[in-house]
Amino acid sequence: MNDVLYLVDQPALIEFCTGLRGTSWLALDTEFFREQTYYPQLCLIQVASAEQIACIDPLALPSLEPLLDVLYDTTVTKVLHAAYQDLEIFYYLRGAVPTPIFDTQLAAAALGYGDQIGYANLAQHMLGVELAKTHTRVNWRQRPLDPEWLAYAADDVCYLRDIYRQQQALLAERGQPETLTEAFSALTDPARYQPQPQEVWRRIHDHRRLHGVQRAVLRTLAAWREEQAIRNDRPRRWILHDGPLLDLARRMPDDLEGLAQIHGLPPGTLRRHGSALLERIAAARAEPPEQWPT
Repeated sequence: MNDVLYLVDQPALIEFCTGLRGTSWLALDTEFFREQTYYPQLCLIQVASAEQIACIDPLALPSLEPLLDVLYDTTVTKVLHAAYQDLEIFYYLRGAVPTPIFDTQLAAAALGYGDQIGYANLAQHMLGVELAKTHTRVNWRQRPLDPEWLAYAADDVCYLRDIYRQQQALLAERGQPETLTEAFSALTDPARYQPQPQEVWRRIHDHRRLHGVQRAVLRTLAAWREEQAIRNDRPRRWILHDGPLLDLARRMPDDLEGLAQIHGLPPGTLRRHGSALLERIAAARAEPPEQWPT
């Protein structure tokens, strides 16, 4: 494997980015922390060209602009695996997604490796490489970063290069399906990364067990929770867990006494947000049936 650069100062980052000029593609991955916030906290960026690999420390650098200028260059294809969460981070950094994109997970599906295959499994199938899985729960905010963690992070782009080159050859031989081209393009649509409070209820497990006006209440309450999470940059579960949210939608209490009967609704939430929850429930119950979500 190429020697891995660990970039923590601005001159080194600028030198590295200057060396990327003229490349037609880059392998790209990120490490982030999202346990205590709504928005992901970017902790490490891994970039590989055909000749170089670098782990770039955004927590140490005063500016990522030299790197972002390279990543947002539309003449450079950005190669990622299961790209959505990585692209979401860049959307929050610049309000746009780098283009064009090549997602090796989507390409693997088109080539017959199955839907949503993981990176380690794909590396094993295509390259015969067994990747370590011992650092999947690392707190990437911690400094200094252990050299083993950096090696693990670098592997995420080191072998991604080889997967990409093999997939490119296979797709050139077989022809790239139009559906794959469309899927890559869809990943770059900024609308995919914009919060949509009115739609998050669909991602709640067991929402299908609700019907009629209950779904209208769930939609309204889930949107309220999303707005609170965004405003305070806190995880949704810190605002209110899915369980009591579903129970509120199922039982639709109309007073504070009824709210207090909801299992899992913290007393502090009842005290701070009880009136707002009741208002949201009442508003949803007043919606005409034709406006209820299906």
